[in-house]
Amino acid sequence: MTAAGAARTADLLDAARRRLVDAPRERLGELQEGRRFFGIPRAPRIVERGRAWHLGVLLLTEDSILATGEIVRSHAEVRRGFAAESQRRRAELAAAAHRGGVPEGETVHIGWHPLDPTGTETGGAVLVLRGDEPAVRWSAQGGYVPLARYLDERIDLLQNPPERA
Repeated sequence: MTAAGAARTADLLDAARRRLVDAPRERLGELQEGRRFFGIPRAPRIVERGRAWHLGVLLLTEDSILATGEIVRSHAEVRRGFAAESQRRRAELAAAAHRGGVPEGETVHIGWHPLDPTGTETGGAVLVLRGDEPAVRWSAQGGYVPLARYLDERIDLLQNPPERA
C-alpha cells in the first residue's frame, strides 16, 4: 500500500460524493432478532442504519465505503406455500423490513460491511490498490477494474437509468 494510492482512493470517493449529492439514496439496514416480550418471542425486524448511494458492489455513504450484501424489498407478511427455502427466506426478510418501518416496496440493504479505502484487504477483496491505482472487483469471478472507470459508469447509471429500469 502506498500513501499515493490511498490518497487517490480518497479523492475518487470524495469526487463521487460531490457528483451524487442530488442522486437518490437507499436504506441501509440491520437484521435484529426479535426480543422476548413477557416470555413470548417477537418476530425479527430490519432497522435502518443510514442511507447510501448504491453503486453496484459498492455502497457509498457520506463518510465511508461499504460492500453490498443482500438487497430486500419491503412487503407486508403474507402466508403462503413456497417451492424453495430460498423463497421463504426472501419473504421472511421482506416482512422483517416491513416490521422495521421500511415502507412497502422500498429497498433496504442488509449484510453490508465496511471496506478499507486504503486497499489493504486481501483474499478476494472488493476494493484494492494495484500499485497506486485503486481497483474494484465487480463480481466474484470477474477481474479488477480501475475504480475511477467503475465509479463513472455506476454514477452515470444512477443518474440516467435505462428506460423502464
